[in-house]
Amino acid sequence: MSGERLMSKKKPAYPVSPKLDSYLDQYNRKIEIPIFYEDLLRFAGSVVVYDDDGNDTLWVRVYYSDSERLEIDQSLKQVYSILHSDGSDRIFQYLNIDAVDYCTFGNSKPFRIKVRNILNDNFLYFYIKKTDASRIYGLELEHMLSPYHLNFLVHRDTLIEEHIAGIPGDVFIKDMLPNCTESEKAQLAKEFVKFNERCMIRLLGDMRSYNYVIVPMHDFDHVIYKIRAIDFDQQSFEGNLKVYRPQFFKENYIMVQMVQNKLQNDSVDQYKIEERSIVAKRIISSGDRINRLVNICKADNISLPENIELLSRQIYELTLDVNFKKCKTMGQLLDLALDFVKRNYQDVSMKQIIEKKIKIP
Repeated sequence: MSGERLMSKKKPAYPVSPKLDSYLDQYNRKIEIPIFYEDLLRFAGSVVVYDDDGNDTLWVRVYYSDSERLEIDQSLKQVYSILHSDGSDRIFQYLNIDAVDYCTFGNSKPFRIKVRNILNDNFLYFYIKKTDASRIYGLELEHMLSPYHLNFLVHRDTLIEEHIAGIPGDVFIKDMLPNCTESEKAQLAKEFVKFNERCMIRLLGDMRSYNYVIVPMHDFDHVIYKIRAIDFDQQSFEGNLKVYRPQFFKENYIMVQMVQNKLQNDSVDQYKIEERSIVAKRIISSGDRINRLVNICKADNISLPENIELLSRQIYELTLDVNFKKCKTMGQLLDLALDFVKRNYQDVSMKQIIEKKIKIP
């Protein structure tokens, strides 16, 4: 099914509430930065960025007038230092801002900054975007409930995100998947099942193939692959439950076929249970932090009433938990979804403990 039919045409950006702002301050996500998103929009011109095959990447490389370029470069070096170092200017002499790219595709319209170390030519990227409350919830949930930690900063209406390294899913599926061994395809199928489950549990939507990356990891004599989300714009917004399940996007059809060809139904069920259990453990270990975030989200406005009504009904049909039908906000749905996973994990664990005790003479 196509992403266009599954999803709304346009998602609005939602402001950061005072309680969410306080949360960001408590956990060192909120910090003074020397440049704002709006400052980068004052570019004098741009040129299209093409990939190695001559295809339009949907990014444009922007340039600034001489009077502004020096100030912008210094400010971007400062942001890099705050994000990756101690925030001081002593590393500025070793840094060069190689490129500022702007993407006009999608909701977030980010700027991508390429910073190079002039001593060894190592480089990395970071992104500057407009602040959106639902995106911040997505980033924080990814930080706590996925296998990966995320580094990002917020200041007023500007969001700074570190780059998430990996091979874009659409590029991997087109160029690299055909050359994978049968064993690697089976391992990728397993990871897609787990990724699909993780997205649904925490209501992360729109995981089309260009919104996640494949991360190859060398392990002794073979390569294993992990799947990692890179776009958190569609956290808890859409009403259709299928939006939160990557398997329903046509861009992931080849991955779904691979799951069907490589995994038996019992294995798929096993991997789903494994992922639910891992997420439940992370919910429990996150403690007060995730409880505070979800409580803030419960009172926040990050979706439309019709989306909330539709999603509450569809999750009820899936779980038969009547409490989902009573939800009035996306945060309440998220809270119940996470609690549902946690309770099921704890109930199974307690049952196993009781059974083991009964077996002891």
